[in-house]
Amino acid sequence: MERSQNKVSTQKLVSVGKSFVPRKRVLATTAQICISNLRLRTLIGFNPDERTKKQDVIVNIKITYRTNSGIYEDCVESALNYKTITKRVISCVEEGSFLLLEKLVGDVLDICAEHEAVAAASVRIDKPHALRFADSVSLEMRYDT
Repeated sequence: MERSQNKVSTQKLVSVGKSFVPRKRVLATTAQICISNLRLRTLIGFNPDERTKKQDVIVNIKITYRTNSGIYEDCVESALNYKTITKRVISCVEEGSFLLLEKLVGDVLDICAEHEAVAAASVRIDKPHALRFADSVSLEMRYDT
């Protein structure tokens, strides 16, 4: 008799005690893709030696885009495809030739802002060894809707 009372009281404690209640999912209105330190080579600069020899550049990208409910259902088509964007950036940078860092950054920013869901984007490109006593020179541009 005593045993069954213990079982009952234990069950009551479990059922009466704090129970886990699932929290309602917070629906994000935006998501941000960050592509960090994409190392590429391109013709950049206007000095004679810069026009014939490719130089290293380091590309950093942030893209904020408007989300939809499909991302919570693991629907690939609902997310921005960062692989496609990265391939286009690589092609633009490595196949291009630029006098100014501003032109290079602007062209990459255009690629990043093309999709209709993009709410904001920023691109920073570093040109290592551009100045003798500096690690790099960089330029950043932003796009906001």
